[in-house]
Amino acid sequence: MNGNDLLNIAGAATEAGAPDSWQNFPAAQQATYPDVAALQGTLEELAQLPPLGTSWEILTLRQQIAEAQRGERFLLQGGDCAETFAECNSTVITNRLKVLLQMSLIMVHGLQMPVIRIGRFAGQYAKPRSSDTETRNGVTLPSYRGDIINSPAFTEQARVPDPGRLLQAHACSSLTMNFVRALVDGGFADLHHPEYWDLGWVEHSPLAEEFRRLSEGIGRSINFMETISGKQAGNIRRVDFYTSHEALHLHYEQALTREVPRQAGHFNLSTHFPWIGMRTASLQDAHVEYMRGIQNPIGLKVGPTVEPQQLVDLLRVLNPRREAGRMVLIHRMGVGQIEARLPALIRAVQDADMPVLWISDAMHGNTESTADGIKTRRFRNIMNEMELAFEVHRDNHSRLGGVHLELTGENVTECTGGARDLVDADLRRAYKSTVDPRLNYEQALEMAMLIVRKHNQA
Repeated sequence: MNGNDLLNIAGAATEAGAPDSWQNFPAAQQATYPDVAALQGTLEELAQLPPLGTSWEILTLRQQIAEAQRGERFLLQGGDCAETFAECNSTVITNRLKVLLQMSLIMVHGLQMPVIRIGRFAGQYAKPRSSDTETRNGVTLPSYRGDIINSPAFTEQARVPDPGRLLQAHACSSLTMNFVRALVDGGFADLHHPEYWDLGWVEHSPLAEEFRRLSEGIGRSINFMETISGKQAGNIRRVDFYTSHEALHLHYEQALTREVPRQAGHFNLSTHFPWIGMRTASLQDAHVEYMRGIQNPIGLKVGPTVEPQQLVDLLRVLNPRREAGRMVLIHRMGVGQIEARLPALIRAVQDADMPVLWISDAMHGNTESTADGIKTRRFRNIMNEMELAFEVHRDNHSRLGGVHLELTGENVTECTGGARDLVDADLRRAYKSTVDPRLNYEQALEMAMLIVRKHNQA
């Protein structure tokens, strides 16, 4: 039984746009659970658990995205390609937050505008797969689809989809979000003390001194203004911080979709900013049907195979009233295709008069494998696509309003190049990702500095 058949056994037709109306559409990338009754019981339990976000946080984010569409803010979205339950610990979460705070500090200082900070975590436990099965040494098993579904261990038992993992994903997401909120509300993001954000293992980084000078300069400016005014700048002691993930596992998303008092419509309260991936972005796909029925701002990945009319049709379904702050288009073309494919998409959206925020994902279109089969990304290709993204938007009277990056605060060697000029031989030294290669801390800071430079040139 496929994922889109599950829970249809009641047989009742549902209203279009309701949280469960997606079940009347073909649903790609869903797991096949052998025990439907166990899944049903788990989803009923999940639907009774407290939500992970609030409607007012979601509506605030929509307002900020609307401001970014007008060029008044810049959006930074970053985090792991796939979270694991094993990494739900304070050190990993703190380092993740540090990287995003440091990148946003560089951007706020360099762009001279507020930055929307969105962490790609607290729910990024499901991953799309190119095949339902994986074969090794003549043995074929179900593909690993993320910790929310099964385990990466290549054994028959580990690869069986387990409904209990839905509850564990909710628990780990809740722990992550609560810890991030506690850090932010407790002053961890206080611009008076950027030294709180230091990552010890990079104290000898080629970029460390440049960042230190920048943060100290901001600290002196804040102290000067407080001395002149005689008041503390209280609004810089904390920041707004939002979470995002690909809304892939539709039963999980439905269970955490709720109506709330004094607000119209349904909210996905598993995250603030869900997005649709390229593999599930067909007009006939259940993911599009589900997403059009929620009030959250929505991201849509846009790759080189997307046609202009196809994109416009998706926008008309997902945002029929042309509401500001609703749609974020995340283009991921690859350095070799962005100049050829992106301009027509920009013009089509402009001609259709659709309000969108364009942001660049320069990671996914530049994935490749080394000679010995290790998946990696070349920093120079990521950097070049990011530079071209700014230029293409400028040349087409558009604006690149944000970036989407896969990164980590851990000392990994997964992408080559960057500040320490990593080469293929370095990859085996600290390659920890279970799915896609991520920028490490130094590479992420270098990318933030590049983004500031190109934005100001555009």
